[in-house]
Amino acid sequence: MKTKNILTNKWVVCIVIIALLCFCAYDIDWSSLAYFSWGSLKGTLISLLQPEWSFFYNGSGEDVFSLMVMTIGIAFLGTFIGTILSLPFVLLASRNLWKHNTIIPRIGKFILDVLRSFPELVYAIIFIKVVGPGPFAGVLAIGIHQIGMLGKLFTEEMESMDEAPVEACHAVGANGIQTMFFARIPQLLPIYASLTLNHFEIGVRSASTLGLVGAGGIGATLIFAIQGRRWNRVSIILLCIIVTVFLLDLLTGYIRKKLR
Repeated sequence: MKTKNILTNKWVVCIVIIALLCFCAYDIDWSSLAYFSWGSLKGTLISLLQPEWSFFYNGSGEDVFSLMVMTIGIAFLGTFIGTILSLPFVLLASRNLWKHNTIIPRIGKFILDVLRSFPELVYAIIFIKVVGPGPFAGVLAIGIHQIGMLGKLFTEEMESMDEAPVEACHAVGANGIQTMFFARIPQLLPIYASLTLNHFEIGVRSASTLGLVGAGGIGATLIFAIQGRRWNRVSIILLCIIVTVFLLDLLTGYIRKKLR
């Protein structure tokens, strides 16, 4: 009987998945497949396998190395701003800090929800109109988005932390500020540092695309190379991004391991 029910459930899941695939594919214009060319695909792949190494560094400040350093800087400053400015919202949004007031945590969580609802590209477009194109707009875009993302994660950790050290501090007469510095922060600091490092990695990937709208970094050079069909240059840019993300993953992973 159980085997029959399991088989029935599997068939139901398969039918649902097939129905969803049909629904999602219904509105897609498949006529562009008529223009598909194996020759063009082969030529593009061959060009991608021949990176333009001379563009990696030429001292102009517009080479891949210089732009990648700028991209990392945008991500670092944006993550730093997001981390610092998220902390006041964490104090507002954490329910265990407002046990006798449920309205303030809801307001704090709503603000964090709003801040992380928009992707970095939307913020970048807005800040380009405010401060002009360039890396500063990218820093602000990543920073504001990270406030919402890190604020949510920091709040969840604050609410799920072990309250025993806090209760012990209260038992010996400590006030709210003292319990924050001697019971909560020591317990949460390694977790917060790990989350910040993880979102720094995410910030580097995001900063790599913000240049598409003029917010600095390597994204603008990448889109210009794609539009000009300069696949050799596209290849070296993508290769640099991949290697950078890989090295940052190793570095931040090592640091997170030491923080545990």
